[in-house]
Amino acid sequence: MATGSEFTYEHLSLHIDEVALRVTTVRRDGERAPVVFLHGFGSTKEDYADFVRQPAFDGRPFLAYDAPGCGETRCANLTKISIPFLVKTAQAVLRAAGIDRFHVVGHSMGGLTALILAHQEPDRILSFVDIEGNVTPEDCFLSRQIATHPATDDQRFFDDFSERARRSTESSSALYAASLRHKVRAGAVRGIFESMVDLSDHGDLMTKFLALPFPRMFMYGVENARLSYLPELAANGIELAEVPHSGHWPMYANPVAMWELIATFQSRTGS
Repeated sequence: MATGSEFTYEHLSLHIDEVALRVTTVRRDGERAPVVFLHGFGSTKEDYADFVRQPAFDGRPFLAYDAPGCGETRCANLTKISIPFLVKTAQAVLRAAGIDRFHVVGHSMGGLTALILAHQEPDRILSFVDIEGNVTPEDCFLSRQIATHPATDDQRFFDDFSERARRSTESSSALYAASLRHKVRAGAVRGIFESMVDLSDHGDLMTKFLALPFPRMFMYGVENARLSYLPELAANGIELAEVPHSGHWPMYANPVAMWELIATFQSRTGS
């Protein structure tokens, strides 16, 4: 355990489906209901460490961790990683951290993980901020590349994927791509991407999202305001939050606006 004045890093030894994990977390304790952050593919827990820098969250505890195959977390069998595996990991981390009810914020892959978790255990969730997490097949603009750009091996696919991201014109995509090889193990990519595509195509995610019984916000970068399902979300009571000067990665392109939108939304939950 490493402790600082603002947050604490910890390592959790877990077993999920007979796979040994050493999960690295960052957290701040407190008396109020915590905010749990689930990062996206190619990101890490540090995307959300600046939570402690936001005055709006003074006194609010939080937890973030590196998903298996990402960041500092170690996984004994990378081929076992999938979205269902990540959901089980989230449940195990929450148990180990002693967290019962919580607000959840999930980005992209983490948003999909949070959606499945919330669908399975809705009574534990106080609110959900979904930052461009998958809810329809059109959301697989990254993950579907596992099928549209096949490669001879996992490392080759990951290298080519990283290069495509580096050359993308979307805001922050080049910045995102620059650290991909340091944040993700190539052997974890196929299972994650294939399960994301399968759930997006066949998992009835929109129905699950709309049926959740607590406050929900869907956050998206202005560059993705063309998403076809945004009117449906709004018509069904989902609060929409458009982040200016941003694409798929508001935590890189416009973190000030991202934090303000999250804080304003959560302030209305009263918990």
